[in-house]
Amino acid sequence: MNRELMEALDILEKEKNISKDTLLGAIEQSLIQACKNHFGKADNVHVSINPETCDFRVMADRTVVEYAEDPALEISLVDAQKINAHAEIGDVIQVEIHSKEFGRIATQNAKNVILQKIREEERKVLYDQYYGKEKEVVTGIVQRVMGKNVSVNLGKADAILSENEQVKGEEFQPTERIKVYILEVKDTPKGPRILVSRTHPGLVKRLFESEVAEVQDGTVEIKSIAREAGSRTKIAVWSNDPDVDPVGACVGMKGERVGVIVNELRGEKIDIINWDENPAILIENALSPAKVIAVMADPDDKTALVVVPDYQLSLAIGKEGQNARLAARLTGFKIDIKSETQARESGDLYDYEDEEEYYEDEEYGEEYESSEETPVPESYEEAAVEEE
Repeated sequence: MNRELMEALDILEKEKNISKDTLLGAIEQSLIQACKNHFGKADNVHVSINPETCDFRVMADRTVVEYAEDPALEISLVDAQKINAHAEIGDVIQVEIHSKEFGRIATQNAKNVILQKIREEERKVLYDQYYGKEKEVVTGIVQRVMGKNVSVNLGKADAILSENEQVKGEEFQPTERIKVYILEVKDTPKGPRILVSRTHPGLVKRLFESEVAEVQDGTVEIKSIAREAGSRTKIAVWSNDPDVDPVGACVGMKGERVGVIVNELRGEKIDIINWDENPAILIENALSPAKVIAVMADPDDKTALVVVPDYQLSLAIGKEGQNARLAARLTGFKIDIKSETQARESGDLYDYEDEEEYYEDEEYGEEYESSEETPVPESYEEAAVEEE
């Protein structure tokens, strides 16, 4: 049993996470390469390795001739009969090749083949590991600031946090621990190139999944997210269980759950609203904290007119239009916001107080005219009394 080789393979398998079969395959290729370097060719060479004991044999097929002119492919009859007494000219016999006979260059080349294979497999393992974490949030340690980019160590590989994926105003110090969203993992000859983000809406979604048990188990769904990184995020949630309040679950007791996420996002404000299949109700919720008088939504054109009280207009639009902009992204509707006065002047808000209304009693077949002089009966019983 080749104990030294077996121990070396076990260590590599644990530290580099490379399978023993792959390493044995690399050794096999290195031995064939060594034969090629030593003899000039290796088409007739076979390597057999016992995976249990790590014992290996290198055998070469050689044709028996009277006088060998090409030692890589031929063997003399005299030498062949030393191996097999019944060997005859024209037979093909297997001759064992001892790796100790290889020259220094052949040995060095074989070593390089093994090291190259180990490096390739290590890169592949790293790529597969982090490729499987795409669109996930991981914790990294800031390594160094490279100009406007930041290098973040994710454990076994470094990631790049580019300027475009950084929140404006955020500053990082070496050894600082931060959470990042893995945008993309690319396979390159130098290893996986990992791009991460602090601005992607997916970062907020994954943070809620990690902090809110109801989101993690699917009881509460995050239907939509709109984010302006570093400033404000709006998130629409829905509960699959009528006994579970989705907003309350995400906020947590005394705001503990959402507080953890706000701290991680360094003070970014988060509005959590109820999702609704009715676009008018959804838009009204999305414009929170502003109060809404009326919403006229067109699902086909994805447009909506929203009327708010005069004193709520600036709140509904938000600073530099942020509240309206985030609501539009969250709902997918193009939203036009008007004050109550503007809506009345343009005729978008119908004023029922100045118009006459007619109410028809289904039982008596009577029409009642609504005016200041003739108030509308509040019930059929009152109408019947008046009729009498």
